[in-house]
This record gives sequence, structure tokens and C-alpha cells, in this order.
Amino acid sequence: MRRAILYVCHGSRIVKAREEAIDFIKRCQNQVEADIQEISFLELASPTIEEGFKACVEKGASQVSVVPLLLLTAVHAKKDIPDEVQKCQEAYPWIKVKYGKPIGVHNKMAESVMKKIHDAASIDSSTVAILIGRGSSDPDVTKDLGALAELVHENSPLADVRTCYLTAASPSFSDTLESVKNTERNVIFIPYLLFTGLLMKGIEREISQTKNEHIILGDYLGYDPLVEEAFLDRVNETLCDKGELHAACHD
Repeated sequence: MRRAILYVCHGSRIVKAREEAIDFIKRCQNQVEADIQEISFLELASPTIEEGFKACVEKGASQVSVVPLLLLTAVHAKKDIPDEVQKCQEAYPWIKVKYGKPIGVHNKMAESVMKKIHDAASIDSSTVAILIGRGSSDPDVTKDLGALAELVHENSPLADVRTCYLTAASPSFSDTLESVKNTERNVIFIPYLLFTGLLMKGIEREISQTKNEHIILGDYLGYDPLVEEAFLDRVNETLCDKGELHAACHD
């Protein structure tokens, strides 16, 4: 059996964002034991999932593990990527397909957030941290980011760790920022995003307009070694024999 891994990145019109994703996957590939490893994008970039899957088949894969490089479980993970994978399964019905999970709630991600908080400013028992999620109408997104915020809070001296969202969920980033604009204690915002882009630029602009030195913007997560460790856990899960998914990618 020749095993292949098809990594699925989100995709972006921003060249730097695409390059960051590819560099991250290439670092991970060096630590993964698989006969074939291909990179693809869900949208806004190529190769597409269909093209990546075809490349795996052409290189002799008999099993393809599809692993999404996504922070949280939402419509991309539950529907958009599985729909594309299902089309590939129908085109190559003899290929065994396994569908991996997004990174989700993971201790290493909580550690990564804490690192970003420490990098942004000195903290004490009065400091508040606020994670900025992309947002989704899927309740699993708010549940999972909330669980990550709890993990961070449990393992830090912070007064509180909250969440807010850029779109489609509440509380919104704008409302949250308004609620703390006159704060006299440090409030550190951490964008829970993998890559730079228009969303990050919008966050930077809104925070700069508060003109309050106690409101501090930390860096977006990026592809640091802790994120790498969490992602590799998800990759390796698909390479074990447990939890196999064949054509039933939607399950």
C-alpha cells in the first residue's frame, strides 16, 4: 500500500499568505512518514484539491489521507473540503480515503497563544487577554475558541481570557474593542489567525484608532513550532489504522 497525504490549505489572494502556508507544510513534511505528500488549496490558489488528489493518484497512491490546515472546525472542514474530496473519491473509487480533523482544541495551541501574549507585553494578575477569531455561524467555532480561551486562562496568571469575532458570531471584535477603549489596565488582543492579510490589517487599523497605550495588539499565530506540533498530531492521526474513513468523508 502506497500512502499519500494531501494537505489542504485555506488559500489567499495574498502571496505572502500562500508562501507562509507552503513553507509551513514543507517543514511538516520532513517529519511525516508517507510515500507521497502533496499540497493543495481550498480556494483562491492552486493546485486545487482535485489537482492535488490527482497528483497523488498519478504517483501511485492507493490510500490518500486528506488533512485540512485549519484552526477550527466550521463549514470549510464540515462541508466545503469533504464535498471536494467526495468528488475525488467518485473519480477514483479504488482509492481508500481518510479525512483528518482541523487542529481544533489542542494544548499546544493554548501554549502558542500564551507565547504571543508574553511576546506582546508583560502580564500580571490584572491583565486581560482577548482572542480574536475569524468567526462563523457554526456554533462549534465559538465553542472551540471558548475552550481554548479557558485552557489559556487555567494555565496563566491572567485576570481573564475572552473571545470575540470578526464576523458572523458574537461578541464582535468592534463591540469588544469599544467596551475596553477606556481601560486603565493592559488588554492584549491576540488574532487567532494563521496568516497575515486583509483581516489583520483591519484589526491593526481599529486598534490604532483607540489611542490607548493599555490596548495592545499581539501578533497573529502564524506557523510557529507549537502550531506545527499540533498540526503534526492531526496528520499522524490519519496515518494510523483507527478511525478510517473511506468514501464517507462527510461522517
